[in-house]
Amino acid sequence: MDYVNIPNHIGIIMDGNGRWAKKRGLSRSLGHKAGAENLKRLLKHIYRREIKIVSIYAFSVENFKRDEKEVNYLMDLFVKMFTKDSDIFVNEKIKVVFSGSRKNLREDVVSAMDSLEEKTKLYERGILNICFNYSGRREITDAVLSIARLVKEDKLDLNDITEELLDLYMYQKLPPLDFVIRTSGEIRISNFMLWESSYAEYYFPSVFFPDFDEKEFDLALNEYQKRKRRFGGV
Repeated sequence: MDYVNIPNHIGIIMDGNGRWAKKRGLSRSLGHKAGAENLKRLLKHIYRREIKIVSIYAFSVENFKRDEKEVNYLMDLFVKMFTKDSDIFVNEKIKVVFSGSRKNLREDVVSAMDSLEEKTKLYERGILNICFNYSGRREITDAVLSIARLVKEDKLDLNDITEELLDLYMYQKLPPLDFVIRTSGEIRISNFMLWESSYAEYYFPSVFFPDFDEKEFDLALNEYQKRKRRFGGV
């Protein structure tokens, strides 16, 4: 199929790894591993659809409340993906950036993140924004705090505060999300990029993320083609 009206920036809430594993009598950790392997395949397909920017919800601030063993496994998995498995970003010429806080992250995780950003910073084929230790509310709060400091230091007048200014203080200077996909059938956004997704189209397939393959993504893209975006209009 020839696609028209391709979204410029899509977001993916990669939900259902643990339930995918439970359904198969496997540990949750193996579900996360399957999700990571699927992500690598899926990203290649997405960028070949001429989509320029992908934001993924990799790990939320709230995810630290999970079992310590599961969290540690996830951190090890992320380090591996950001280092040993980073060839996918290099080969595909994808620039990787991170949205979120570095607070409470292990040193080896932060080091791997910094290394991957540095390694890919000049690539221009596409951008992968990894929302890691991320909270949409915290992102907006941090932006407001940054602007409040400027006002306090008399570097900014209150009358100069606009939506456009606030947008500049989000974690990354990226265009708004056009399309957000949440796998697993859960119909909620779970604090994901609240500012950036204010006019996004949403899609909630029932499949768990490890099964959200290239065919499922194309079904999502087909659905996007049918939507008429109104941005508050009639």
